[in-house]
Amino acid sequence: MAKLRLRWSAPGPERARARGAPVAPALILVLAVPVAAWWLVGDQSTVPASMDPDYAFRPWRIGPVAARAAGIGSLAAGGVAAAVLIAMTLRRRLDYRWWAVLVPLAAAGIIAGAGWRVMTAGVIGANIGAGLLVFTCGPLVLGLLIWALAAGCLLAAQDQRRPGPGGGPARPGSDEVGQDERHRDGE
Repeated sequence: MAKLRLRWSAPGPERARARGAPVAPALILVLAVPVAAWWLVGDQSTVPASMDPDYAFRPWRIGPVAARAAGIGSLAAGGVAAAVLIAMTLRRRLDYRWWAVLVPLAAAGIIAGAGWRVMTAGVIGANIGAGLLVFTCGPLVLGLLIWALAAGCLLAAQDQRRPGPGGGPARPGSDEVGQDERHRDGE
């Protein structure tokens, strides 16, 4: 009788490392996108700082050199991370369904980065754009985050149940037998 044998391309720690490989570039992408959007949008103030503008939120005191370094660095890091994730997807080391998690997170990051520039814009009187942003983009960002969380939980649960290289152990009673065991038993 054939023994139950799992078909994994790598045993033990190597398999765990291979499954966790996309985490770092995905994290870099999700963290770099808001900073890149913030830098690309730029200052949205309608009056110079010398006129003592009003703010919905005061902007952080970041010099132009530090802002440029953060913007260029986040664009480069985000671009490299996206390229690595695309390459991993094409090589089938990252399941293409995980893009249903990454794209909403990146979109929420773009909205958050651009929104921060609107919220910190110096104006005379009330910042109408800040109020509109909260009412329109707030629910949108919340929806994108809920979508990403739900899709991530669903995919993680499916990966744990799926036998083979992408998932956890085979279910009891399944016919996941290695090729060498079949030939040895004469099947």
